[in-house]
Amino acid sequence: MKQILLLEDLPEIRAWLKTLALQVFPGAHISEASRVHDALELVNAVRFDVALCDLGLPDGSGVEVVQALREKQPEVQSVVVTIHEDDDHLFPALQAGAFGYLLKEQPREQLAEQLHRISQGEPPLSPSIARRVIQYFTAQARMKPAMAEPDNVTPHVQLTERENEVLLRVAKGFTLPEIGQQLNLSRHTIADYVKQIYRKLNVSSRAEAALEAQRLGLFRR
Repeated sequence: MKQILLLEDLPEIRAWLKTLALQVFPGAHISEASRVHDALELVNAVRFDVALCDLGLPDGSGVEVVQALREKQPEVQSVVVTIHEDDDHLFPALQAGAFGYLLKEQPREQLAEQLHRISQGEPPLSPSIARRVIQYFTAQARMKPAMAEPDNVTPHVQLTERENEVLLRVAKGFTLPEIGQQLNLSRHTIADYVKQIYRKLNVSSRAEAALEAQRLGLFRR
């Protein structure tokens, strides 16, 4: 039985998200919180599989909870569910370790479909968010073609040509089935490549993978 953390301060939206979560993960046990403080207490007490976190809360930001989960329960797949789609909210959440980023304004059916991707190992991203991430890193690659290596990145990671092809497509926001179709490989084979790439690069999210693709110059190919 999956353990799900649901962090949302508005009761009616929390009830709506709970119904959605049970639709996607039938039989799951859901722990609800309306404040950052309460969610952090739950993080210390329960081992979660998935976390659905709002950002704007009465006592802080859901980013604090995403960060705490990454540090204490790194296997948890944290998904931000919010109304905010600007860079000031998006990128801090991704940098804190968010596995996905969904917008509440989407139809319920679309949100359910995107959450289903978790079971396939694919980050759930609203389409406009995926485009924003791709545009950001593409712009960075064009502006800084000779960008220096960050101090905290190992500069000599060796990827195969096939791994580079997969990484570039992951960074551009393609799903695993789409990448498999483009490269004439099965989705399961692509999933294995993604796991291997993430392990080699020491990353855990699509946003971090996009940054590595930029660092490796793949956007300029």
